[in-house]
Amino acid sequence: MDLWDPYRVVSLTGEAEYRAMSSTVSELEWLSHLLHDFHLPLRLPVVLYCDNKAAQHIAANPVFHERTKHLNIDCHYTRDKIVEGFLETAHVSSKEQLADLMTKPLSEFQHNYLCSRLGLVDSPPIPP
Repeated sequence: MDLWDPYRVVSLTGEAEYRAMSSTVSELEWLSHLLHDFHLPLRLPVVLYCDNKAAQHIAANPVFHERTKHLNIDCHYTRDKIVEGFLETAHVSSKEQLADLMTKPLSEFQHNYLCSRLGLVDSPPIPP
């Protein structure tokens, strides 16, 4: 078996993204309880943007697959929250993924573009 099999790389990337989604969903649920404690309403479903279609497919498809059976039960937390109506996943292109601003090295153009999408602007220099 070739260790660099393109399908295997895609599969592993999807699995890693799915595991990251599960962790994020856990944090989102904790935040929703915190908001509830402060009597602040939360509109459901919470939308989680993901740039990996394989991870979205695993999350949205409740059918048990041979390729995903090795995932831990706790990873299927994302799927459970979708079924409950707490969460919805939506695809975002990699170029529009705001999280990349904090997690990846970007070109100056892409960095400035994502900053503008967040409403961030350069502050004037502080005089000495």
